Amino acid sequence: MWGTLVTALLCCIPLTAMASERTANHKGTTVVHTQSVKENSRTTKNVNIKERIQAILNSQNKPAKKAWVKPSNVMHEIPMVSKDEGGTLLFSDSPEYVERNGILYQDTVSGDVRVLYYHLNNTSEPKKIAVVLENKYEGTNVIHITRGGSGTPSDHYMKVGKAVQMQYFGQPMDQKIVLGEGVAKLLQEEMNAILLQPGELVSGMYDFYADHPVKVSVLMLDVYGDPVTEARNLPVLPKDAVCLRGTFTGMNRVMTSTREYHPETDGIMYFPVADDRRDKYRQGIDATDGSVVKDEGNYGIVYRIQVPTAGDCKVQYYLCPLGGVYAGAVRMKYGEVGPDMLPTPQGQVYFGDKTPAETQEQEELREKGIVVLTKSAELADLGVYRADKSVWIEYSPPGASNLPISIIMVPVQ
Repeated sequence: MWGTLVTALLCCIPLTAMASERTANHKGTTVVHTQSVKENSRTTKNVNIKERIQAILNSQNKPAKKAWVKPSNVMHEIPMVSKDEGGTLLFSDSPEYVERNGILYQDTVSGDVRVLYYHLNNTSEPKKIAVVLENKYEGTNVIHITRGGSGTPSDHYMKVGKAVQMQYFGQPMDQKIVLGEGVAKLLQEEMNAILLQPGELVSGMYDFYADHPVKVSVLMLDVYGDPVTEARNLPVLPKDAVCLRGTFTGMNRVMTSTREYHPETDGIMYFPVADDRRDKYRQGIDATDGSVVKDEGNYGIVYRIQVPTAGDCKVQYYLCPLGGVYAGAVRMKYGEVGPDMLPTPQGQVYFGDKTPAETQEQEELREKGIVVLTKSAELADLGVYRADKSVWIEYSPPGASNLPISIIMVPVQ
C-alpha cells in the first residue's frame, strides 16, 4: 500500500490552446476616417498650451493594468503551512498480507474517531475482515457513524482503494449503534457476510463519534466465525516489517498557503502533499505494543487545502501523481457551491504509471521550489474556478496508491 517516494516529472500543459484563444479574442477591423474632424469652438478657445500638455501627461500617468504573464513550462512552489486537528485516527495495515486469523489492530478510544483498514488474505482459504466495537463504559454508549466507505474485495488493488475514497467523499452517513454495558457489535453488519478469497484485498475508512470509551478491534477470521466472539478470543498478530499501524492524534490536517496566489502575475504554481519534506508524515503509537510508529504516506489523514486567490482571471487546478500509479478521489468546494466529489483520474481507474523518474538535475531544481513541466507525466483535472472566490480541496492519500502528489494551479485568461 505504501508507495516509494520516487518523485516523477510533471506533465506539460497544453498552453498553445490558451495562446490561440487570446489571439482569437482580439481579432477585429480597423476603421480609418478620412473626413476632417470639426473643431468645437466652445472648448478649443478655452484650452491653452499648458492645459493641453497637462492633459497629455495625465493620460500617460494613468495606472496600467497588471501585465499578463506569458505561460511557460516552468512553475514555482507556493509555500504552505499546516496544522493538525480533529479526533483520533486508528490505522490498520500491518500485517498487510495476513497469513492467519488474529487481531490486526486494537485500541480503546472515544470522541471523534476515524478507522482505516487495509488487508489482504494471504491464506489458501476464504476469510472475513471485520471491525468490532465493544463498549468499555459502565452504561449505555451510543456510536454515531457520520461518514465512510469500503471497497468490494478484489485482487485489483487500485479499484479497491479508489472505491473506498469515492464512497467516503460521496454521500455522508447517518447511522447509530447503541451499545449496552459490555456489549459489542460490528461497525457495519455486512462485514459478517463479505468474504475475501485467497489473494484478495479489502479496505475501508469510517468516521464515527463515540459518547464514551469503546474498544475498536480489526480482525481476520474464518468464514463461519462470529466476529464479536473472535474479537475477544483471537491473539494480536505481530506487525510486519513496514509497521503501518497505530493510533494518531489529530486525524485531520488543514493546509493553507502563506500568501495569496495572483494568477495573472504569478503564473503556474504548485505545492506537494504527503512528501515527508514539505508535508511531514504523522507519528503515533502502536497501542498493541507501545512502540512509536510513523504513518508513511499519511494514509487516513483527511486534508482541507486552500490557497487564497485574487484577480480577474480563472484558475485551472490539477492533481499530479509523483510516486507512480495512483487512483483516488477528492472533494472540491468553490465559494458556496459544492462540495463535489471528483474521481482522480476521471474516465479510467488509475494513472501515473507512465510518469518517468526525475533526473538528478530536475531533483535539485525541485528542492529549490522550481519544477519544469514536461510532456511525459499525467494530470487529473480538478476543474476551472474564478480567482475571486475561495476554493477548498478535501483530500486523503488513497490506499494502494503511491505518493507524494502535487496540486498545480494554472492561470486561464
